Amino acid sequence: MELTTVWFILIAVLWIGYFTLEGFDFGVGMLLPVLAKDDTERRVMINTIGPVWDGNEVWLLVAGGATFAAFPEWYATLFSGFYLPLLLILVALIVRGLAFEYRAKRPDDRWRARWDLALIVGSLVPAVLWGVAFGNILRGVPIDADHEYVGGLLDLVNGYALLGGVTTLLLFLTHGAIFVALKTDGEIRHRARRLAGSVGIGSAVAAVAFLAWTQVDTGTTGSAVAFVAAALALVAGLVCARAGREGWAFAGTFVAIAAAVAGLFLALFPDVMPTTLADGASLTTANAAATTYTLKIMTAVAVIFTPVVLLYQGWTYWVFRRRISVQHIPQPQPQTQPETATR
Repeated sequence: MELTTVWFILIAVLWIGYFTLEGFDFGVGMLLPVLAKDDTERRVMINTIGPVWDGNEVWLLVAGGATFAAFPEWYATLFSGFYLPLLLILVALIVRGLAFEYRAKRPDDRWRARWDLALIVGSLVPAVLWGVAFGNILRGVPIDADHEYVGGLLDLVNGYALLGGVTTLLLFLTHGAIFVALKTDGEIRHRARRLAGSVGIGSAVAAVAFLAWTQVDTGTTGSAVAFVAAALALVAGLVCARAGREGWAFAGTFVAIAAAVAGLFLALFPDVMPTTLADGASLTTANAAATTYTLKIMTAVAVIFTPVVLLYQGWTYWVFRRRISVQHIPQPQPQTQPETATR
């Protein structure tokens, strides 16, 4: 197998890891005002992802870095053509990270409400725009013979890409609701389980429509198998959620997202960014790749460090595997007034 193909597969794996892990992070953030009835329950929800959200974002950083090093032409065209959507995603992720860090800095309801809003919006924007971005990558964009993006912002707004955004939004909401049900106990657990069932129906309809559209346009035999596996896993996950088997339900949505993303990359290969111009040139794994020497060095580094990263992240999830509930959240201490000096 050629190294360009190996690195296309590795980048696909990195995106699979990002969407399956950060996907439930986004879902929890978006569901904050829906599932939590008071500040204590909001703290419960935030604590379910508090130990892992930043580690989950590492998958995005590595995917971006791997694309830059392995396929520099792809990276350059992607970031020049999708500059505004990717900038909005970056700003949303920064605001979201600040919300995690600053929310508890002041015992003020309005202060917390503002940071809660930042967390919600910072989760919503990437959840939608990642689907729109991948939809455009699969559909193709105006790329000329010099591999330059020659379209505008409106070229990225089309029915297929918007359906992709709706699909990722609903899938992440379902994934997040099931994760909350898996990681919490008490009333919030039951609310999350009920919500996962209702939102899951919408996500299944959107996912089937989007994946079917993809298969008709650019699908292969491999992508068809992956899409069918994704649909079956999502249905199985929803059935398990309804039965109160949150662990199996989470495994179902996890596999569904992983199989769907794998199918999208199978439908894309060997292109990495197809063109919609008759006189343009699509970017492929061959013409967008770095030198063979660069790919060899990167492969050696990946073989050494990837298992270490996977073991560490797996250990993190194992350490924080317990359920939490409102009983585990310490109540805020009343503020004491400073004593007035007396003579």
